[in-house]
Amino acid sequence: MKKLVNVADYRACAKARLPRMVFDYLEGGAEDEIGLRHNRDVFREVRFQPRRLVDVSNRSTQVSVFGKKLTAPLVIGPTGLNGILWPKGDHALARAAGNFGIPFALSTASTSSIEEVAKIATGELWFQLYVVHRKLAELLVKRALSAGYTTLILTTDVSVNGKRERDLRNGFGLPMRYSVKTMVDGMLHPRWSLDLVREGMPQLANFASQDVQDTELQAALMSRQMDASFSWDDLKWLRDLWPHTLLIKGISRADDARRCLALGADGVILSNHGGRQLDSAVAPLEVLEATAASVSAPVFIDSGIRRGSDVVKAVALGARAVLLGRATLYGLAARGEAGVDAVLALLKSEIDTTLAQIGCPSASQLNRDFIWNRGHRHVDDLNPVSESA
Repeated sequence: MKKLVNVADYRACAKARLPRMVFDYLEGGAEDEIGLRHNRDVFREVRFQPRRLVDVSNRSTQVSVFGKKLTAPLVIGPTGLNGILWPKGDHALARAAGNFGIPFALSTASTSSIEEVAKIATGELWFQLYVVHRKLAELLVKRALSAGYTTLILTTDVSVNGKRERDLRNGFGLPMRYSVKTMVDGMLHPRWSLDLVREGMPQLANFASQDVQDTELQAALMSRQMDASFSWDDLKWLRDLWPHTLLIKGISRADDARRCLALGADGVILSNHGGRQLDSAVAPLEVLEATAASVSAPVFIDSGIRRGSDVVKAVALGARAVLLGRATLYGLAARGEAGVDAVLALLKSEIDTTLAQIGCPSASQLNRDFIWNRGHRHVDDLNPVSESA
């Protein structure tokens, strides 16, 4: 068996195991996929400026997030339809995160339910909310609260679904539609197909609830369209509904981050949805430093993270931690829970090595001083909108 030494190797292994339709769902972005590539490009452009003659014989990758110690500045972020990549994929991700010592965020669009994941998880659980319908959103939030989830993430960048052209060409969706092309592709990937036969077709488990009975909710679920009317006025409703940590995801402006915090959020997640929504959106790393400097609450970041050095760059520029998406999904799709374990271990090792090489003994001591000015693309916080608007 080939030795897999980085996230790119796990990507290649995942591509070999999955049918093209499924890999394209995992890998693809919106429209021309400019944003998908740009997320990686901005990380490549950032350069370190190491300090020398620093004692780095003892190093720590640990950080503190909301008063809790994490093994590394990592969170497994919310991703949907993971059961199509590996049987009970959400279970594997949750267990791997807990065993590693970091949180796992379950998506509204998960293929295991809020309650199922809570029963098998070994660590801290966060829940990500899509507001499809207000009544359904309230039911999901109350279920997460009852099941012991500690943090709620509101995703704000899916008022409408992005145009993912790979999925449109492939006809990807749930339930999967079978054609001669998809059946041949499945036969060419027998390991994946056998798992699907044994486990059955995954479904959106959080929507398969007896609580969801009235016809209006059923119609909203069938269309899977987000509530595009959800706005700043509704954030207070959600804040009142959730008594624990609340994070707002999909933010790309410092002024929006400040307004989230003014309305009671405990932190923000800078994200462009991994390049899967607005194709020409700014990369989160580009607005990280300006946003983190303008708020006192924790700022997180996702989109484009493939190396431990990427994590170090993000933390040095102001992120409290990063949320992993495709990186851990490559591990899941390649080798299940063992693959997720391996990807997390790889990233932690790369973080540790980078800390040693830049002369920083602890991830908690990272700051802007370790980043070379010319190598950092800075996007000014232009034309701020009044927070009272």
